[in-house]
Amino acid sequence: MPHVVTQSCCNDASCVHACPVNCIHPTPDEPDFGTAEMLYIDPAACVDCGACVTACPVGAIRPHGGLDEAQRPFLEINADFYKDGRTRRGILAPHEPPLHVTTREPLRVAIVGSGPSAMYAADEILTIPGARVDVYERLATPYGLVRTGVAPDHVDTRRVIEVFDRISRQDGFHLHLGVEVGGRVGHADLLRDHHAVLYATGASSDRRLDVPGADGVTTATEFVAWYNGHPDHADHRFDLSHRRAVVIGNGNVALDVARVLTTPPDALARTPVSRAALEALRVGAVEEVVVVGRRGPADSAFTLPELVGLRSAVEVVVPPADLVGLDDASLKHRAIRDLGREPSGGRRVTLRYLLAPAEITDTGVTFTRNAPHTEDGRTTYVPTGETVHLEAGLVLTSIGYRARPLPGLPFDERRAVVPNDRGRVVDPATGAPVPGTYVTGWIKRGPTGFIGTNKTCARETVRQLVADHNAGRLPRPAAVPSPA
Repeated sequence: MPHVVTQSCCNDASCVHACPVNCIHPTPDEPDFGTAEMLYIDPAACVDCGACVTACPVGAIRPHGGLDEAQRPFLEINADFYKDGRTRRGILAPHEPPLHVTTREPLRVAIVGSGPSAMYAADEILTIPGARVDVYERLATPYGLVRTGVAPDHVDTRRVIEVFDRISRQDGFHLHLGVEVGGRVGHADLLRDHHAVLYATGASSDRRLDVPGADGVTTATEFVAWYNGHPDHADHRFDLSHRRAVVIGNGNVALDVARVLTTPPDALARTPVSRAALEALRVGAVEEVVVVGRRGPADSAFTLPELVGLRSAVEVVVPPADLVGLDDASLKHRAIRDLGREPSGGRRVTLRYLLAPAEITDTGVTFTRNAPHTEDGRTTYVPTGETVHLEAGLVLTSIGYRARPLPGLPFDERRAVVPNDRGRVVDPATGAPVPGTYVTGWIKRGPTGFIGTNKTCARETVRQLVADHNAGRLPRPAAVPSPA
């Protein structure tokens, strides 16, 4: 049930910053924000979490099922804004008819993984009468990174779990926890009992830094899993005894880590943070987290809402020498430029730019300073020969995710995805589809997009699966009786 902005919209953009999936446009840093009559919710990407309803200061946002007669035209108005594929995440699929099957045999699908892409895929499949979905999750709790990868103080983002709980209560949904596919249960076992197997396993490992001393350095992803109580990382120990920590990389995860490390433990105690992590943070000595990017501030990988959230939680500073390449066209650029130059004392996050990691040592990280070089309108960053050493106890890398190969499936090592055509797994040697085998989410497209991106991604895959089922291209499971 997507939400809808009505004409009482005041365009103050509180809902834009509250939305966990970036589905409300135009945003304050898009060119037409100042001239738009109102804001619009993308019906294909909305995850129905309701965060925007709480944030709206004038009560302009309603679930589409709660519109009165005078408000019903806003369903079309909101959708019309996106009819030409306008979205910052790419081109939207055209409006498509409801899914249906042309056989009398109920569709049975196994989904491996239970994160956002898995749950959205299950929701799509269960719109078909009589369909059954079996979701297999390796851990003892479902929902993947929404539960173990989102910072504990991001309460609004975590509200997506309520959407997934509603999906899991639908008839035909069956969740199997503590089952690792590829172990005692294999692909052939699932395909024997289902028409198709859909993999939604995400990108569960990290890209590693290739510099001297980087072996054994912990990633920000592992640190996030630790403070969220992920069972694979619950017993990890981190050096929090030094006043400074360094995070290499400046995406949203890096800012999440910086914020958690600098938030007073008493404030974190009101969140679902791991109790063991909370106690470690209480006795820790970290006062400053330095978040480092090798390019200039204009290339910051974090989003504006993440920076806004960080600034509201802790002091954020950036050295004047690092402020190059910014203009006034972007609200994000102006927000970075408006950061403090000198710390006022207490805990803080420092954003550093133009520093490429060269070596990780026992005392911290040595960086090579970069300088921008523009040629033919394209800016690159080249080393200057100057080095900078930042002393630190804790060093974390946050330079991206990477998927792992799945047993029995082809894998593209360069792109770190399963080769596929719109979600159909294909044999890279022949280009032919692998019967009954599909992917969605990061294992399909790589680690890009937001939570809501998985909704569109899952819809595309499920439509290919249903088309194959209707065309008789799926193997028939042994457990399904012949139609009467």
